[in-house]
Amino acid sequence: MAWRRDDMRNITDERVWEALNTIPRGQFLDEIYKQDEFLDTPLPIGFGQTISQPSLVAYMTQLLMLEGNEKVLEIGTGSGYQTAFLARLAKEVYTIEVIKPLQLRAREVLESLGYNNIHYKLGSGYEGWKEHAPYDAIMVTCAPPRIPGALVEQLAEGGRMVIPVGPENGIQMLYRIVKQKDELKKEEIYPVRFVPMIHG
Repeated sequence: MAWRRDDMRNITDERVWEALNTIPRGQFLDEIYKQDEFLDTPLPIGFGQTISQPSLVAYMTQLLMLEGNEKVLEIGTGSGYQTAFLARLAKEVYTIEVIKPLQLRAREVLESLGYNNIHYKLGSGYEGWKEHAPYDAIMVTCAPPRIPGALVEQLAEGGRMVIPVGPENGIQMLYRIVKQKDELKKEEIYPVRFVPMIHG
């Protein structure tokens, strides 16, 4: 089974479309949910966290406008499904997860699928990963109440950040942010609901 174009009309980047149809989502799901691999809906992965619906993962990846030579920071490894998209489409991925069992499970799955351009860190997403900055792109898969300053500092000139922002129990907005001469160009995408970003 594969995704149909009619179901994913906002996915226009062919590299993202190919990733969507070749990355096995079922590998990132608990056994009880593997039968739901092709449901375009979020699913639980334990510890109060979720794996996002494939259409959103693909669209957020597309918003980063990756060409293949980028260094990407990901905040919130989670199941590793979004990480796989980034590793497929960028040169290097630095991914941070605050929940150790999720990190270990995601790393095991990603390594079993042959991804060797991913670097893993256990810690707070609020702090980013300063040692490897600046980053050409930053993907945030959990929602802080406001954009963390450390992530802005670690974004390269001309870099793109995709991030949901807002309260835990309220409306969050997905933004694409472009850093231009130490100024941020913020583009509202649409309302979303993500788990909150956790302080480590």
